[in-house]
This record gives sequence, structure tokens and C-alpha cells, in this order.
Amino acid sequence: MGLLTNKVEREKLKPGDHIYTYRAVFAYSHHGIFLGGCKVIHFRPEQDLNPPPESSSSSSGPYDSPEGLCPTSPDCGFRQPNSGVVLSCLDCFLKNGSLYLFEYGVSPSVFLTKVRGGTCTTASSDPPEAVIHRTMYLLQNGFGNYDIFQNNCEDFALYCKTGLLIMDKLGVGRSGQASSVVGAPLAALLSSPFKLLIPSPVGVATVTAGMYCMSRYATDIGVRSDVIKVAVEDLALNLLDGKALEQGEGSETDTVG
Repeated sequence: MGLLTNKVEREKLKPGDHIYTYRAVFAYSHHGIFLGGCKVIHFRPEQDLNPPPESSSSSSGPYDSPEGLCPTSPDCGFRQPNSGVVLSCLDCFLKNGSLYLFEYGVSPSVFLTKVRGGTCTTASSDPPEAVIHRTMYLLQNGFGNYDIFQNNCEDFALYCKTGLLIMDKLGVGRSGQASSVVGAPLAALLSSPFKLLIPSPVGVATVTAGMYCMSRYATDIGVRSDVIKVAVEDLALNLLDGKALEQGEGSETDTVG
């Protein structure tokens, strides 16, 4: 791997690695945890795991070709009911895309050289056995509701690797990919006043790029002050308590009505 790409060969993977691949002509990336033995656990929207009967592997949705149709791996597509955490074979996870390895413990200078978010973090990874334990536990207990900005596939993999969660649920989650989406328009907005001071388009572009990189860096879990370490057993318990609370509020509303 180098500064320009995190591409990796399959034989170089180790259990507990955070991997990703690009979808829709590099429009976005999909992330998961490699278990070894060509198995990957990843997090997807529940509705995309239940395609209508008439759909086929040639459908054009962002999460098409469900792993349950895999002809080579009988357990590919395994998940618990009402959960978006899925066990897949590596081939179905990649969907003919290239394989990339997410980097942990990079220096701030290396982080800032990465033009695209969702490829690395300054946070350190926990040992592989801890990563595998969290991942397998979440396969059995779920990871809550999927949210593209606050609880997506990259957030899932980052938690499995580090055990870190955001205390404040408002705003963007741990995902560097989501931070990039938020950071780009913010950087453009903040750099607009400099157009009066820097007449050169190149100068304005440089300022915008710098602000974009800094906004990404400020939301990285390795430097944020609003993250805490949460044991996976406590995380699962909180998710169950949250669901119970929602059901209780719904029953109470029905009773009052």
C-alpha cells in the first residue's frame, strides 16, 4: 500500500482486517471485517437484504445480488432476523470490485495526504482477537438501525476495530466517508470569503482543499474528544434497552389514545 492507494491482495489479508471495496464506479465504498477463510462480516440496510421475489442478481440497486443467492458458500448471507449485520463470502462482498485495506494508526501528516475519506484513521486498532470477538458478537446481536451519516458500514467496522463510540448522537458519526460528504460543502462555504483576498482560482482551490482536509481530520475518531470505549456486551444491551423503550412508548401511546 502507498499514499495513493490502499489496494491489497487477498493472500495478504489477516483475520480482523478492516477491508473495503468501491461501488457504483467509485461513488462510495462498502466496508467490512475479514474473518479469515474468505469470510467477511459487514453492515447493510435491512431493507436491502430482503429484495422482492422478482428481483435478480442483475438488479441495479446499491446493494444488489444478495448473498443468500451465493452458489458456492452455503452460509453466505447469514444474519439474525431484523438485523443488518451479515456474514458473506469475500466474492459476494466484493461483487467483482477491487479489495482495499483500511489503515489504522496513521500519522496526521499521512491522514491529511489522503484526498478521499474512508480509507484510514489516526486511531489505533485493538488486537485481532478483540476485533473478531466484537464482530461475531454483533453478528448475533445486531448493530442498531442503519443510518448513512451516523451508523453505516464504515461506522460498524471502525467500532469492531477500536470499540469507540460517539457520545453525542447529533451530527456525523465516525465514518470518514460521511465526514467527507459533510466536509466538502463546508470547506467551500468557509473558503468563499477568501475569494476577495485571493484573486487567483488556484489560490482559492488550495484554501478550499486545505479546509476540506482539516474538516475531515477534525472528525476523525483518533482526535475527537467525544468518543468513549464501549464494551460490545454493553453496546448490545443498550440497543436492546433502546428497542424496549421504543416499544414501551408505543404501547403507552396506544393506551392513552
